Amino acid sequence: MEQLFSTSLTRRRAVVGLALTAAPLPLAGADHAYAQTEQTTPGNKPERSLYERLGGVFAIAAVVDHFSDAVVKNPIVGQKSKNPRLREWHTKNLERLPGLKFMRTLWVCNAAGGPFQFTATKPGATPLGLEEAHRDLRISPAEFDEVAAELGRTLDVFKFPKREKAEVLAAFAAHKDEVTAGYGGPKRE
Repeated sequence: MEQLFSTSLTRRRAVVGLALTAAPLPLAGADHAYAQTEQTTPGNKPERSLYERLGGVFAIAAVVDHFSDAVVKNPIVGQKSKNPRLREWHTKNLERLPGLKFMRTLWVCNAAGGPFQFTATKPGATPLGLEEAHRDLRISPAEFDEVAAELGRTLDVFKFPKREKAEVLAAFAAHKDEVTAGYGGPKRE
């Protein structure tokens, strides 16, 4: 989830992203200001933010915890990955996993319109620094899609409604280009 959205997830961003991709998960971004404004429903009642609809920080942390552990065990992107850099990270750097879970939780909360602020640990050309945080892992587009699929499976475990699941996956997919920026093609070391 390495920060879900450029700074916040909104329905507009999710819908635009989903519309731009026919693939299982890739999409585009949304603007933070829109996510922070109060939306209204047909009955003129304020609509709850995605952060609230996801259940707040504790529910988001539970999802991130499950998702992060599932990625480590995933045969395509985890400890048995054909990508030697992903395989090494998921076997030799697991002491960093609790911190990564914390950062992912902040990222999702921030992106979903919650009261938490995510700041990239490795600033880069994009506001989230995702390209720099992932560059050395040389994540391929297919590997990114598998992580997104794992996120979808995790959301299913927690029985999130279709709308919230689609918004989260759209926000995640919006950052595919950043996360895969270090991928140099089919050859592996």
